[in-house]
Amino acid sequence: MRRSIVSRFAGLSATLGVAAISLLQGAPALAQGSGGADSGIVGAPVPWGIDLQRAGGPVKESIHDFNQLVLWIIVAITVFVGALLAYVVWRFRAEANPVPSRTSHHTLLEVAWTVLPVLILLVIAVPSFRLIYYQDRTQEADLTINVTGRQWYWHYAYPDQGNFAFDSYPVQEADLKPGQLRNLDVDEPLVVPVGKNIRILTNGQDVIHSFFVPSLGVQKYTIPGRTMETWMRADHTGTYYGQCNQICGTNHWFMPIVVKAVPQAEFDAWVAGARQRFAAEGGERPAQPVATAGKAPAAQAAAADDGAVLAELRR
Repeated sequence: MRRSIVSRFAGLSATLGVAAISLLQGAPALAQGSGGADSGIVGAPVPWGIDLQRAGGPVKESIHDFNQLVLWIIVAITVFVGALLAYVVWRFRAEANPVPSRTSHHTLLEVAWTVLPVLILLVIAVPSFRLIYYQDRTQEADLTINVTGRQWYWHYAYPDQGNFAFDSYPVQEADLKPGQLRNLDVDEPLVVPVGKNIRILTNGQDVIHSFFVPSLGVQKYTIPGRTMETWMRADHTGTYYGQCNQICGTNHWFMPIVVKAVPQAEFDAWVAGARQRFAAEGGERPAQPVATAGKAPAAQAAAADDGAVLAELRR
């Protein structure tokens, strides 16, 4: 019996030791996508990365803070339960406690193990709700971008920058250039200015997709028939990678996201070129309501009803 217990503890100690050595050896990979301070961030997964991706903006920093809070709470609970279990195994072993207690109720103990978890949940709940509301929307947006999820590509529109729009497709493996990431790089990235609050309005054309960029802390579903709002801000120049993380059909993998954060002057130059380029390529614009002069109100209402029915049939 004693040999069995000792063997189990020895095996557990060896496992923990190997895990600790592995973590120390993989320390450079713990913070995913950690680039130099001046070279620009690359927000992307890395081999053997086990931590959250490096924060590229305030939303992700808040997520990091909340993650650390919950992590240390879990560590404290694990240490307490482990120590309590070890004490019970040692204190109430058969040799030291030949006649076990038959106690079935203990009022103080039952109150303690009910109240303490409630208090722990409250400590977690308050910052959790604050983070949810912080992620919800920005009060002062410097730029608005419409994001539409389609099977299977992304459609971006800049309504307050000349209302140009374009589609974003992944770069095929055969067309990858040096430095590009397989299944993550796209032909047309989403370009945003550094340090600006970006309002994101999402909607879906066919099925539910999800606009998810981990290093910027943004994740919002794109649902057909609904417009949903979130926001993001990139405080550092760089490239931030994401993917649709809602299973949306056969080519679900075909929907990577690339957000490129650039200085304001570079963004203005890109916008000027994008207006001409996507207009020349016949880039699709978001649908705009068209008022037909001379139509009676009844005719306009009938046309609106017909359009609504057609939209439902297409969905």
